Amino acid sequence: MSFNNPQFAPLEISPTTDEPFLRIEGFDDIIITPPRWDDAPRFMPYMNDPRVYQWMQGPPVPYLLSDARKWLGHIRSLSDNVLADLEAARDKSELIKVGDCPVSMIRKVNEDGSELQIGAIDILRCCRWGEVVKSLGDPDIYVVDMTRKVENAKINYERDVGNPEIIWEFGDYLAPAFHGRGIMTAAVKTIMKKWALPRMNTRIVRAVRFSGNIGSKKVFLKNGFRHIITLPDHTVVRGETKTLDVYQWELAQSEEGSTAL
Repeated sequence: MSFNNPQFAPLEISPTTDEPFLRIEGFDDIIITPPRWDDAPRFMPYMNDPRVYQWMQGPPVPYLLSDARKWLGHIRSLSDNVLADLEAARDKSELIKVGDCPVSMIRKVNEDGSELQIGAIDILRCCRWGEVVKSLGDPDIYVVDMTRKVENAKINYERDVGNPEIIWEFGDYLAPAFHGRGIMTAAVKTIMKKWALPRMNTRIVRAVRFSGNIGSKKVFLKNGFRHIITLPDHTVVRGETKTLDVYQWELAQSEEGSTAL
């Protein structure tokens, strides 16, 4: 990895692993790095812990090594593509906009320099929940229109890199031993402030959570998200019908003084 490529800003480059990383604000020993190929067996136990998967929509239970490797391959390709774009643009005078965040794995740096993967935070294009739309009568109110679900998801996926109308979505988890320390709240703030806004031109972000996930609710409310709609009995996860709460952040809110990162 190039140590003198200005396109990597504000990423730092680790002299130990030669990887880019973001240091989570307020935690000197917690960083966010690209995914690594050997991460799969490390995060697999988290995905099989009910304290983690009970709040997640996607992962199958039991979560197998093959599942971990499949997901890792997906997010690793996104990271590699961004890093390649940054390297290709090294001679450009202005920082380019990119289509993803190259760092997603949350790691604790131990005193001896070794690292422990303790969670993940992904900010990806929102290709679900296209049915959640603004009311025609009042743009501050959101409603459900199932007839627009597929079309809106397709439109969002096809928007050009840097388009401020792209709706992004956070997905995250943290090892239970590190719950309740404010790490994820700081991680969301770090990703938003240091990368999503300046490098992806992010202007709209959602977080969709099971109702009752008080911890995650606090994470996003503290970062200026607002609750826009509850979706009763909206999805079935592992055989159970779940009610969802949708939280959203928009740059316009920040400009009006109601949102601060």
